[in-house]
Amino acid sequence: MIELLSESVEDSMDESELFGELKELDHQISDLEDRLEEMRLDTLLSGKYDSNDAIVSIHAGTGGVDAMDWAEMLLRMYLRYCEKKGFKTEVVDLQNDTAAGIKSATVMVSGENAYGYLKSENGVHRLVRISPFNSAGKRQTSFSAVEVVPQLGDELQVNIDPQDLKIDTYRSSGAGGQHVNTTDSAIRITHLPTNTVVTCQNERSQLRNKEVAMKILVAKLTKMAEEEHKENLNELKGDTGMVTWGAQIRSYVFQPYTMVKDHRTGAETGNVNAVMDGDLDLFIKAKLTQDAREGVNN
Repeated sequence: MIELLSESVEDSMDESELFGELKELDHQISDLEDRLEEMRLDTLLSGKYDSNDAIVSIHAGTGGVDAMDWAEMLLRMYLRYCEKKGFKTEVVDLQNDTAAGIKSATVMVSGENAYGYLKSENGVHRLVRISPFNSAGKRQTSFSAVEVVPQLGDELQVNIDPQDLKIDTYRSSGAGGQHVNTTDSAIRITHLPTNTVVTCQNERSQLRNKEVAMKILVAKLTKMAEEEHKENLNELKGDTGMVTWGAQIRSYVFQPYTMVKDHRTGAETGNVNAVMDGDLDLFIKAKLTQDAREGVNN
């Protein structure tokens, strides 16, 4: 009897060890599949600036306080995505709203192929939910725009007429004690011909804020010039409004059902919480694959 019990225990231990080994093997296979998929995506990143760092700007659109709150939710989503990808982020400008959320934010993203991965996020993002700011509990639709441009590096020489620039200084609104960021160190630069506005308030030095703001402005104007097929920045004219609110690239529905759908590729998921926690791979992979299939190389 004792011998039979001993054999049974040994068999159970063998099965347990085998199960553990199979589970570990399954994890290794899963990791290998993820790496292969990552390598496949890397082959799709053949655009001129895909390997560059990125500048991500978020602007609240129509929808009042809900749009401001939505802009802040998008900022968190992208910061979480970058964290998962191992990208380094620096919020160089943050314009808070007095009621809730943010009016705008600008984030510098550094990492391998940062622009290549994030470029497909450029466009208008639409939120549908029961508004927490509506006492009647009505469903609210709001919009925020995301703009993604590549960082072009300090070595790039771009001629911008100083007379085309309006430079304003204002008081930074950084968080902290009452003596933190109380000097007029924040910088706002407006490129008058295109009405392109960039701001920076993260640095304590006004000079450093101006340098960062100019870097962002050059990146935006250069990308704009290439999209409009202009060889000279001075040829850029008119309002550079990003896109009309009716041309959203993606919808995020929280109520009466949950779904996130990309209107360009058709990719969708019902796990809206995972998406808001930075799980954007489904949409980014779908857009990169679509661009490669259609020969789009931006």
